[in-house]
Amino acid sequence: MPTRRTTILADADLLDRLERHARHERTTKTAVISAAVEAWLDAHETIGELPFIGIGRSSSGRLSLDGRSIARRELGRRDATRER
Repeated sequence: MPTRRTTILADADLLDRLERHARHERTTKTAVISAAVEAWLDAHETIGELPFIGIGRSSSGRLSLDGRSIARRELGRRDATRER
């Protein structure tokens, strides 16, 4: 997976703790920050539940296309609501 660079602003004491921890664990600050962000996101991300389950057969062959369209529409609404 390609990596990208970013800059964070943090309290000096927090950065000192980060540096001590990374040195103690013989790892990099980048690895500690990445693991912390990953853990935080895992704990806080919610997977949107769809309000329906569709199983069936369509003679027109449109069922799966319509299902994907509905799913995109429903997930889009939830994302827009979440941003407000």
